[in-house]
Amino acid sequence: MSDRPPDSDPHTKEHHRLLSDDDEDEDIFQSQGALDIESSNAVDVVPPFSWKKLWRFTGPGFLMSIAFLDPGNLEGDLQAGAIAGYSLLWLLMWATFMGLLIQVMSARIGVATGRHLAEICREAYPYWATLLLWFMAEVALIGADIQEVIGSAIAINILSNGVIPLWAGVLITASDCFIFLFLENYGVRKLEAVFAVLITTMSASFAWMFIDTKPSRKELLIGLLVPRLSSKTVQQAVGVVGCVITPHNVFLYSALVQSRKIDPTKKGRVQEALNYYMIESSIAVFVTFTINLFVTAVFAKGFYGTKEGKSIGLVNAGHYLQERYSGGVFPILYIWGIGLLAAGQSSTLTGTYAGQFIMGGFLDLRLKKWLRSLITRSCAIVPTIIVAIVFNRSEDSLDVLNEWLNVLQGMQIPFALIPLLTLSSNEQLMGVFKAGPTLERVVWTVTALVTVINGFVLLEFFMSEVNGMLLGFVVSIGALAYVGLILYLISHGGALPSAPFSKVTTERAS
Repeated sequence: MSDRPPDSDPHTKEHHRLLSDDDEDEDIFQSQGALDIESSNAVDVVPPFSWKKLWRFTGPGFLMSIAFLDPGNLEGDLQAGAIAGYSLLWLLMWATFMGLLIQVMSARIGVATGRHLAEICREAYPYWATLLLWFMAEVALIGADIQEVIGSAIAINILSNGVIPLWAGVLITASDCFIFLFLENYGVRKLEAVFAVLITTMSASFAWMFIDTKPSRKELLIGLLVPRLSSKTVQQAVGVVGCVITPHNVFLYSALVQSRKIDPTKKGRVQEALNYYMIESSIAVFVTFTINLFVTAVFAKGFYGTKEGKSIGLVNAGHYLQERYSGGVFPILYIWGIGLLAAGQSSTLTGTYAGQFIMGGFLDLRLKKWLRSLITRSCAIVPTIIVAIVFNRSEDSLDVLNEWLNVLQGMQIPFALIPLLTLSSNEQLMGVFKAGPTLERVVWTVTALVTVINGFVLLEFFMSEVNGMLLGFVVSIGALAYVGLILYLISHGGALPSAPFSKVTTERAS
């Protein structure tokens, strides 16, 4: 429980003045100029649907959807296609739907409270638990960022025909922090336009590959509609599900939805915003599902059942594609490189974005924009450069690194999902927008499923990697602490501080 008095928290004041843009040190969206959606004084009436209004709400969902397209996901797609063929497409479809449900919950808590998840966690949990949650979120963000930055570096290496080494590509990618700062000064819509260009580039690149390689439409349709899973493809199936939910993205989307000014005390306006965000998120996630399907199908057509399919990864995928499909109008190696670069750059930019909200929300840091971006970017780039130098020896070493990073991120998933679900189900915080029983049960089922799947991966991984009694004892103690923290978060979900949240709920009710 937090002991802060209600008026001492600057975020409480920010909520009541609805994201004004007078102070550069305040919330990121304030410095960008949040879009003003309000056009009526109606409190409880949900305005009729408007295409123009939907366009004004379009943006945050597509930024959120980048997490479904980062280089780690693309590697999971190509390995699933190369090893399992078309047989896991049904799982990709349902896993994407599960990811959409989680993001809808994230948007719900952000719009209904006027605050993002990291801020709410700071008020809902004791100081020690807040620090642990922040640490877990940062670890997940760093793990994802390493994959994203190295993915961009691999793309730069491909497009430069091997002239630019991996470590230099990492340094080039690190400069996106300053690009981000530059774009922020031109407003949130300009930033969203840049992401739209990157998503369009990915769509065009991977659609070109799909059309050029001509995967079997019949096999693709069967893969989508007929569930199939064998003992040989369990690892790829786990990877497909685990890649869909990234912990830092759960925190990010609850903040992105606040780029539109919505008064959380007006029930009709809140419901309207939730409706539009649901539509926009669904469209964005459908686009990302289509891109992931393209990648899986291309590698299923080219490498399923081949010797190359057993050793394929991000590093050698482009060269294998070029060997298999060398007769196109434009070399498929460079088409792959362009798509991979767009995926890496867009995901590292959203990682920079997420890092600012995570650090600022959990730790309540009030820093200048440039300093905040520099700190959050350095937390990821410094270990990434070290990793790029150390692991730039062979393709096998990078595959081992990627396996460790997937395990690392999988371990952090409960520490994003459990606070999200317990808090969004709390009536004191959410008021009438508390998750209903059906939605709550469905999302808890999804959370349990993802947690169990990642638990299976962790158990299998540590059983194969941990040797020796002493190391086994240390891992066992860590596992007990890990499970204990998860149980604490579940049991503590209903215990919220009454001051700031009851004030918001009271105003909404009145």
